[in-house]
Amino acid sequence: MSHPLVECVPNFSEGRRPEVIESIEAPIRAVAGVHVLDRHTDADHNRTVITFAGPPGPVAQAAFAAIARAAELIDLDQHRGEHPRIGATDVVPFVPLSGVTMQECVDLARGLGERVGRELGIPVYLYEAAATRPDRVNLENHRRGEYEGLKEAIERDPERAPDFGPSRLGKAGATVIGARAPLIAYNVYLTTSDVEIARKIARTIRHSSGGFPYLKALGLLVEGRAQVSMNFTDFTQTPLHPVVELIRREAERYGAAVDHSELVGLIPQAALIDAARWYLQLDRFQPEQVLEARLYAALGTVTSAEAAFLERLSEGTPTPGGGSAAAYAGAMAAALTGMVARLTIGKTKFAAAEPRMREIAAAADAHRARLELAVAADSEAFDGVMASLRMPKGSEAEAQARAAALEAAMQRAGEVPLGVAQDAASVLELAAEVAEAGNPSAVSDAGSAGALAQACLTAAAMNVRVNAGGLKDQQRAGKWREAVEGLESGAAAAQARLGHALEHRFG
Repeated sequence: MSHPLVECVPNFSEGRRPEVIESIEAPIRAVAGVHVLDRHTDADHNRTVITFAGPPGPVAQAAFAAIARAAELIDLDQHRGEHPRIGATDVVPFVPLSGVTMQECVDLARGLGERVGRELGIPVYLYEAAATRPDRVNLENHRRGEYEGLKEAIERDPERAPDFGPSRLGKAGATVIGARAPLIAYNVYLTTSDVEIARKIARTIRHSSGGFPYLKALGLLVEGRAQVSMNFTDFTQTPLHPVVELIRREAERYGAAVDHSELVGLIPQAALIDAARWYLQLDRFQPEQVLEARLYAALGTVTSAEAAFLERLSEGTPTPGGGSAAAYAGAMAAALTGMVARLTIGKTKFAAAEPRMREIAAAADAHRARLELAVAADSEAFDGVMASLRMPKGSEAEAQARAAALEAAMQRAGEVPLGVAQDAASVLELAAEVAEAGNPSAVSDAGSAGALAQACLTAAAMNVRVNAGGLKDQQRAGKWREAVEGLESGAAAAQARLGHALEHRFG
């Protein structure tokens, strides 16, 4: 089982003074258990992005220490750069990597935000999954007017009041803190200095202007070249390659071309494999064909991890248990669904179904990733319940603290299998669809995917109901039960579709 790991990718408004950047990074490296993975500095943007990872608690501590140091060393009244910003530490996202749920990252973000506001006197806004209201989900809404505009608006406009901290800006500005899925920051440089071309292209491709979903884009002038600066907020829905090709075509319309591109920070391997599969037309490519992946498998890296999970599952210990097993089954269902979709892609006789099969493959991958994380998260949530039960209750204060901790742990223990059930229901729908329209030679695999997804949903729903019964907050418990009943109802329809497809296509 994997250890809980969180990634943090803070952006600091300094890219021209190396000594300041080193001073900000130093307290991150000083926290035990935290590993700095990457640092990207851009003088034109006047911005540095530091990527680090580790257990949740140490990562939050490292983020706080870096925010405090940046507040001491960066004066936003003197700062100038191409990239929009509102703070010395402009944005701090937490990303779940393994053994950690998105909700836990939300809790981490809110805890850090409260501490930054209280101890450092810096206004904090919450965004993405941690946002407190819909209009605060998107980062660009927080950066509206930048530091200079926010300086006035925060004091007079109630809509710009921070989630934590004072309603006034000091020289460190404000900080946006949140939780999100992995993001790819990717920039394309054009063979022109005409920044208006980059701005027109950005308007064409970004979601807010009617372009690709899950894509944000700006046109900037960097190092004497027009740059299309992008954030891919969900590469499983909008991969890199179609965006790059549209930028290439749009640039040609204006008499320019793509000069080169760059990554800001790190990129998931799956995104590169996706791009390679498309550009090299490797329609039948499988990730296992990567030499290193095959080597690690041969050395037992993957199989030993799987064997260790099954061995632990068989032991006489409370965790891992049924919730983890449910998530594991769901992850296998998602993997099989993606397999059937990919066995359909590239076949001439299924050309009409190919666009949808590509969408299904990407969606199945996203569900599989979440379910894999939930395998460990379910065990950790139950361990949290057991730890709460072991808390002292001799005095009234101790009893109250124990009751509060137990209620919070029970809520987390129910939210994890509820998320698993939601993913399982979606995978079951996808399995039915690939059974109906996918490659008929793999229809039994689609049926297996559906069976595993149904097993996952059944087991996860059981865990939700058990945990709902132990909650004091019966309003929340009622919502959980309603959600599960709705998922089961939808699953019955998907199972009927799947059964009909199997009967029809088995012939």
